[in-house]
Amino acid sequence: MRSRAEVDATLQTAKVNPAELLPVVHCLSFGPRSGAGDYCLMQLEPGLSAQLEAGCSLVIRGEKHEQVVLCSKDKTYDMKIADTSNMLLFIPSCKTPEQLKADQASCNIIHSQIAGFSNNYWELRRCRPKLKKLRKLLMEDSYKGPDNQKDQAFSKYTTEDLLSLIQASEEEILHQLQTIDACKIEGYWRILEFDYEMKLLNHVTQLIDSESWSLSKVPLRTCLEELGSLEPREMIEHILLSYGRKYIDDAGEVYFEMQEDKICRATAQMLLQNAVKFNLSEFQEVWQQSVPEGMTTRLDQLKGLALVDRSSRPETIFLLKVEDLPEDNQERFNSLFSIREKWTEEDIAPYIQDLCAEKQTVGVLLTKYARSSVQNGVKVYNSRRPIS
Repeated sequence: MRSRAEVDATLQTAKVNPAELLPVVHCLSFGPRSGAGDYCLMQLEPGLSAQLEAGCSLVIRGEKHEQVVLCSKDKTYDMKIADTSNMLLFIPSCKTPEQLKADQASCNIIHSQIAGFSNNYWELRRCRPKLKKLRKLLMEDSYKGPDNQKDQAFSKYTTEDLLSLIQASEEEILHQLQTIDACKIEGYWRILEFDYEMKLLNHVTQLIDSESWSLSKVPLRTCLEELGSLEPREMIEHILLSYGRKYIDDAGEVYFEMQEDKICRATAQMLLQNAVKFNLSEFQEVWQQSVPEGMTTRLDQLKGLALVDRSSRPETIFLLKVEDLPEDNQERFNSLFSIREKWTEEDIAPYIQDLCAEKQTVGVLLTKYARSSVQNGVKVYNSRRPIS
């Protein structure tokens, strides 16, 4: 144990003026079990610190082959080890200068044991949730209707299963399930097979037409009564929730306002899914004839779903779904530039918008992963690296 005299002698040797320091001295010593590797340090932003202090949990997610992430209730963070040249000491009984100033009764010398030390810490960086795997898992066993569910060999997933498998926060996972129109069937999350989904939608649009209802006022109760003998009532309600906006009128009746853009988009996918390429003018004509009366088709409804080739003669259109492209930034750009050598920003934006991090723009991504040039007075982008 060091005495005050020994401390003062050390300060004198170091030519440090004691008057410039707090009067209390911390004397540190290594404990019998202190060592590296016993503890891990993590640097938290103030918001995450506040969540932990409030009793919330932070969860580390990732399978053995995946880069680990940390999730709060609503955000996802990459975890990377940051090395430091300064040794970081763990001292449980250590007091900060602020605590010492407030505690005037502290003794002259405080002896503290070092419980452990480290030369690195986990650094967190906000990242996009890794949600592509979610759709992939659910598509392994898409729901084809009540008559096609016997002897299924694929796994089904509860919310708890998805939380353990998907590298995203709970709120991000639940929001994505809503975005992809997943539904719970017997406690498991399922995605409807596209053909079955279109069959359900066709039932609803035919009923709207036969009853001459307004597309902005489709009654839930009547739909369930009329179509309940054809398909499960919960599936009819699910398709209305997927393709309509639910509201309640003054009398308490539930109605749906059908979403024109989403119905037109689904109809286009149905027409394009079995064709390699479609003559654009012929497609637009068939497409308009295929949607419910009163709806108007527009090419901007197909962003991220289909791509128009203006350079071919005649002009063509083909299916290119953003959800089928790689999740990694570089792989996504490689895939897009292998499909088309040069892109306008208008054409490529729907296929890279989901790659943008918080406060990042499409323009920033294009600057990093593509090279711009002007072709016939139009700015176009091509790959920075050779595409095999």
